Amino acid sequence: MFFEFGIKDVIDIVLVALMLYYIYRLMRESRSLNVFMGILIFVITWLFVSQVLQMRLLGSIFDKLVSVGVIALIVLFQDDIRKFLYNLGAHRRVKAIKKFFVKEKDKEKSRRGLMVMVIPIVMAVINMSKGKVGALIVIERENSLDDIIATGDLIDANINQQLIENIFFKNAPLHDGAMIISKRRIKAAGCILPVSHDLSIPKDLGLRHRAAMGISQESDAISVIVSEETGGISVAMNGTFKLRMSAEELESFLTDELT
Repeated sequence: MFFEFGIKDVIDIVLVALMLYYIYRLMRESRSLNVFMGILIFVITWLFVSQVLQMRLLGSIFDKLVSVGVIALIVLFQDDIRKFLYNLGAHRRVKAIKKFFVKEKDKEKSRRGLMVMVIPIVMAVINMSKGKVGALIVIERENSLDDIIATGDLIDANINQQLIENIFFKNAPLHDGAMIISKRRIKAAGCILPVSHDLSIPKDLGLRHRAAMGISQESDAISVIVSEETGGISVAMNGTFKLRMSAEELESFLTDELT
């Protein structure tokens, strides 16, 4: 007998293909591609043995391995799973739905209040760029950075241009760490960030840029970097860099992304 093949089956196949492709991309970025291919081969073998050949004993062994293997994969790839779920929630269409429920008056009010935070940051970054003073400023958005804040020295002060410049002064004790800005306040300085080992990062970028990339891959935070070698201004967000930014571009970018 011929089995029925309808539009639902086509949709089913397309969705499975998209899911496998997205997992493939995620594993490739995290350098776990060989593990993904091994899992894929195991699943195909399991389906072939249990469904096509219908070997009961070998099929039952594979069934037990699959049930245990799912838990093992969650433990081994918890960071990748968290990144996948974050990327899903941070998708532009999801953000567009959230913005739909925000009133225009609230947007304008938030934008005006935001400038009180953005302008001191931009002015401090400009001065540090001119003096080639290295700096790394991380601005919290929706994802909490309390675990990162706990690695540094608590400040909890109003955002102030002079304070930012003093913290990153070349001989200052907190110069080498990251500054965390949360809820429009300077929460901490000298914080330790996760360093990205992404091979696609240009080799001429130093540890500050790799740390900025690391936190941008694990959260929705925005990292502003000033290069100590060149004085160049860069931004890391969602696992991507914006290099060699001007003061105007930085102000516009922060205003748009934080509103």
